[in-house]
Amino acid sequence: MTDTTTLTADGERRIASFTDVTRTYGGIPVVDSVSLSIRPGTTAVIGPNGSGKSTLLGLLAGSVEPVEGVVDRAETGDGRGERRVGYLPQDVPFRGSFTARETLAFYARFVGADPDALLASVGLTDAADRRVDALSGGMRRLLGIAQATIGDPPLVVLDEPTSGLDPGMRERAFRVAAAAADDGTAVVVSSHDLDLVGEHADRLLLLDRGGVAAADDVDSLFEDHDVSSVEELYRSVVASDSDGLGGSSEADHAVHVTGVSE
Repeated sequence: MTDTTTLTADGERRIASFTDVTRTYGGIPVVDSVSLSIRPGTTAVIGPNGSGKSTLLGLLAGSVEPVEGVVDRAETGDGRGERRVGYLPQDVPFRGSFTARETLAFYARFVGADPDALLASVGLTDAADRRVDALSGGMRRLLGIAQATIGDPPLVVLDEPTSGLDPGMRERAFRVAAAAADDGTAVVVSSHDLDLVGEHADRLLLLDRGGVAAADDVDSLFEDHDVSSVEELYRSVVASDSDGLGGSSEADHAVHVTGVSE
């Protein structure tokens, strides 16, 4: 029997949803009355610094609890009602003394996954026996993506997987992240790399001042706003008094709570 609670209004499968979700820090709303649905495929979350991207992803992953509203995640369908989420935060606490293979083996043993296959999926086969503290920043992010996809969770949440990487490694990391999405898996990724978002995302979620400014399939948003790129869409949707990509005016554009409201 089909579980209709996992379907959107237009009949598509829903992996997760927010209903009037609010999260505050010190009484300041960082995510404010947000309602949305996450479907299979790649959803990119973009918005100015301080718009609540990391907080929203933390809520989606379950590492942050809402103060109001409900976050719902569809069951995995394994008969046990588990609600598994793969999560890559901005700072991953891997043990530097472990090799890449040992790192993935530690997590993979719980679900019977093959660490070598996971390394191959992100292009790290040649680095399998290198210690984590000897890996480049890009390789550590790829290792984090592999860790987040262990066990084929229906929801994979990646917070800025390309942050601090050179252009070539950013492309590689984003491509690997998007490849994890399929008909049964939703990958939600936050990013400031609008060109990569345009190349790889199926859907966009634009945040502004803690709320959803726009959310839909990429092509639908382009048509609705008469634009042809994610950057043009961003400029059209987000208030023009900020450059939105880390410029000096962001403090006037959105509430910012250091360390939590990115």
